[in-house]
Amino acid sequence: MIVVTGAAGFISSCLVSELNKRGLHDIVVVDDFSKTEKEDNLKGKFLLAKVPRASFFDWATDFKTEIDFVFHLGARTDTTEFDATIFDELNVKYSQEMWNFCADNEIPLVYASSGATYGLGELGYKDDHAIIGDLKPLNPYGVSKNDFDIWAIAQTKQPPFWAGLKFFNVYGPNEYHKGRMASVIMHAYNQIKAAGGMKLFASHHPDYEDGGQLRDFVYVKDVVNVCLFLRENQPKSGLYNLGTGKARPFIDLAKATFKAMGEKENISFIPTPEDIRDKYQYFTEADMTKLKAAGYSKPFYTLEEGVEDYVQNYLIGHNYY
Repeated sequence: MIVVTGAAGFISSCLVSELNKRGLHDIVVVDDFSKTEKEDNLKGKFLLAKVPRASFFDWATDFKTEIDFVFHLGARTDTTEFDATIFDELNVKYSQEMWNFCADNEIPLVYASSGATYGLGELGYKDDHAIIGDLKPLNPYGVSKNDFDIWAIAQTKQPPFWAGLKFFNVYGPNEYHKGRMASVIMHAYNQIKAAGGMKLFASHHPDYEDGGQLRDFVYVKDVVNVCLFLRENQPKSGLYNLGTGKARPFIDLAKATFKAMGEKENISFIPTPEDIRDKYQYFTEADMTKLKAAGYSKPFYTLEEGVEDYVQNYLIGHNYY
């Protein structure tokens, strides 16, 4: 039995789909299922049970000996939310309870951390446990993820295997419900479809041209492959970056989206809103040395490959993974 939290959400629902494709149907999905805008993400999936997030630990008491692995990917991910108590409850306390449950019952655990923990990248983007306590995330979401990473590393009681995945800029199918928090690719697609053009933030940094701001964009299918690699191989426990290891400019993303849609490029620039300007990241790039050293060797989708697959096989037809 495999438990997947946040299962109706973006990354988790893609993980459930891939587990099904690999012949695994004994999946227990955990989420707040009252949010109906996400329910299409799980339609047609083979599931053993659906358990509400609030009652999971009561349910798990009766089935703990049957659980083989936990993917704890559920979290509050809104980077524009500044009420720290919300993140503390869902991203820290609930995760601590999940950790302790897995440790007590000797169940391997993969959980979602975030590249947002690195802040402006003052200390680089290396998944080194020695720097975690000195990182300076830019918002309560990033702080909550870093707080849990710090807590996890300090624990003497641990699951038999655990990995905290520092997701960078993930994009791909099953994010229709995310609204403002959806990937830039989805926003680009919707803008181009509606208006025939795409607006990007102008640069307010002398070292970067307009559209030259850099991000490590990683396709959700690669994220899922890494999750399953960790389940199957269980290398050394710890924090692992999960990006492509290659930063790409937003202008390339926009061009790739126009090309995938078969549309003529029409890109313009607007000022970055002043309320986020001082917290805007101009560069992120995951150091992928540790994951590669752990044995992960599958090539990642290039930005162009990922955007083409996402646009043509999912967005155009409003299809799900």
